[in-house]
Amino acid sequence: MPERVRFTLDGRPAEAEGGTSLLAALWNAGRRAVRTSVSGEARGPVCGMGTCFECRVTIDGEPHRRACLETVHEGMEVLVIPRDAGWTGPEESAVSAPAGPQVHTRDDEVHLSADVVVVGGGPAGIAAAVHAAQAGARTLLLDEQARPGGQIWRGEAPPAAREWLLRLARSGATVLAGATVVDAPRANALLVERGGLPVRVAFERLVLATGARERLLPFPGWTRPGVLGVGGAQALLKVGARFEGLRVVVAGSGPLLLAVAAALKQAGARVMGIAEQAPFSRLAAFGAGLWRQPRRIAEGLGYAATLRGVPYRAGTWVREALGDEGVERVVLAGAGVGRQWECDILACGFGLVPNLGLPRLLGCEATAEGVVVDASQRTSRNDVFATGELCGIAGVDYALATGAIAGLAAAGRGTPWTLAARRARETGFAGRLARAFALRDELLSLARPDTIVCRCEDVPLARLAAAASLREAKLHTRAGMGACQGRVCGSAISFLRGLPPDSVRPPLVPVPVEVLAEEEDRS
Repeated sequence: MPERVRFTLDGRPAEAEGGTSLLAALWNAGRRAVRTSVSGEARGPVCGMGTCFECRVTIDGEPHRRACLETVHEGMEVLVIPRDAGWTGPEESAVSAPAGPQVHTRDDEVHLSADVVVVGGGPAGIAAAVHAAQAGARTLLLDEQARPGGQIWRGEAPPAAREWLLRLARSGATVLAGATVVDAPRANALLVERGGLPVRVAFERLVLATGARERLLPFPGWTRPGVLGVGGAQALLKVGARFEGLRVVVAGSGPLLLAVAAALKQAGARVMGIAEQAPFSRLAAFGAGLWRQPRRIAEGLGYAATLRGVPYRAGTWVREALGDEGVERVVLAGAGVGRQWECDILACGFGLVPNLGLPRLLGCEATAEGVVVDASQRTSRNDVFATGELCGIAGVDYALATGAIAGLAAAGRGTPWTLAARRARETGFAGRLARAFALRDELLSLARPDTIVCRCEDVPLARLAAAASLREAKLHTRAGMGACQGRVCGSAISFLRGLPPDSVRPPLVPVPVEVLAEEEDRS
């Protein structure tokens, strides 16, 4: 039996299994809503991995900490954010210097340097760090999560993941977990926040492996507690959230729908139905194109066996989520028009978009599809490389191949032909994936004029009608200026209005003001 950890929740005793994330512990305690929005709406988590900032709570007296990034510990004191306290930024608090590798410290500052710095601890970042370190470069891996693995290797990792994690541990690379890059104040330096304190990292070469985030499109009712992203549901499940007996609808687009629905069913959830917006004709063509990839065919057959008896509707999407305090049922559109599915949880996501904030801040050339790189994964900046989903949404094999190529190149080594061939094969798969699950035009009219688009600032679609750019949307409505800084609403507004991305400004995420004040003093 896992060890039980005792903590307090709103002043009352609570327990959780050791190693459980705080968000999962709140979920298991029945807390679907963990904060209140600026206009007084109850809100619950959406992304489960630190992107949406909808799980902010007060921990041991420090407000606005993301529950999904915290592990429950003995004696932890947790308070939900009061109803009248919208986002105002972290307050001052006394925190100790973070544990981890240090070159030297002065006045609570940590300074690190390495030949190769890798940002992001998913499969691409792990492969890059392993190959750079094994090639002889002093290598430092920075990751925002508590341990490396990324979203795909959270929780109980498969054998292939355990092999890579073991290779990382033996490679000689240094791993700094809980480290969030917030700025690039100088040409070869990063400002990192860790434990509320600044960490300054100098590099000779930089490998970006910041991955992707889920595309969430607004529709009536999507802000109700119990409505999650598909990846958000997966993240919660992997860190200890229980779904036994819950009625779940999985909707949106992409292969992740089947994987998450199968995992939820195996965890005891009652999967009421799966709604995929792509039409059946495109899905059939995509499936037929997998004949050279038996592993992916086997995965699909395994999902189908697990989900036997679960309604699957192609060309169908959720039009509205209904309920009182949380979601209770969804109304379908498209091929399932007029049909309603009852549910306690709706997991809904429309594919992935690359996290381009840091690459754009560094001046790397990028399109909406990802960072532009050459054959060695080098960006338009000679000392910066990009890898994984930053360069294309294609799955773990693509991430590992491009990560290995980038790590070797950053360490001054060439690309073996085997890695180049593997990357080419997976790049072709990425193209087929994008064509099969391209979003249909009907989704442009999902949101009504009164539908909230920016969750942080409660901005409805109607207020965005006059904005000709994302910058205008910010100036006139504050959309994108809340805690998530446009990570949720930015891609949604771009899709709904056809607006190009806004410029990127530091800090990349909200941080304690002391971190930025000290950096300003040194600039």
